[in-house]
Amino acid sequence: CMNYMLPASYAWGNFSVLALGIWAIVQRDSVDAIVMFLTGLLLTVLTDIIHISVFYPPNNYLTDAIGSIGMAIFSLLLKPVSCYLVYRMYRERGGE
Repeated sequence: CMNYMLPASYAWGNFSVLALGIWAIVQRDSVDAIVMFLTGLLLTVLTDIIHISVFYPPNNYLTDAIGSIGMAIFSLLLKPVSCYLVYRMYRERGGE
């Protein structure tokens, strides 16, 4: 789904945050895991904006990459909602 448009750093960043999310779910009593997951989510919001703006294809190649750019933008739009939910989970675990 990522096609050729986005570089490997986009995938590595998002997959490592996914791994942090799995770690935060598995260790329910760890506040550090949820803080690292929240920090990673906030960092990938910034890097996703940079990746999409730098590697956005020109108009003549847009039809080939419409699926991958659409999913990247959709993921970027859902990340603030994820950050809010993870912050609520952080507060439930005793974070200040």
